[in-house]
Amino acid sequence: MLMNARTLPIALAATLGLLAATGCGGSSSSSKPAYCSDKSTLQSDVGALKSSVSGGDFSSLQSQVTTIKTDASSLSKSAKSDFPSETSAMKTSIDTLSASVNALPPNPSTSQAASVAADAAGVVTSVKSFSDATSSQCS
Repeated sequence: MLMNARTLPIALAATLGLLAATGCGGSSSSSKPAYCSDKSTLQSDVGALKSSVSGGDFSSLQSQVTTIKTDASSLSKSAKSDFPSETSAMKTSIDTLSASVNALPPNPSTSQAASVAADAAGVVTSVKSFSDATSSQCS
């Protein structure tokens, strides 16, 4: 009986290690889903977007929106099965912003700039919603 009491913890540890290595069972605190990295990248991009829009720097928006679309696409691919509503909302808000930015003339009016700012706020909100939904998996 003493032999079983000593070997059981070792056997359990080996089994848990094997399950963690194959992606089955509980997750280790150091292993995070792939979308966590993609989320961080997108959040950084959106932060740059917020500063450009709030500062009135509309000249670089097209490039920023293209970067955001690319990074959101990667994020959607890695997280869509786990978070379909959130990834869909992000895609919709980013597509809306992209259309607004593409429609901007070289010298946008105040109302055109306000429209782009509102669409950018929609992107910020949808990315935050995704971030909130994934916070327990990515912390």
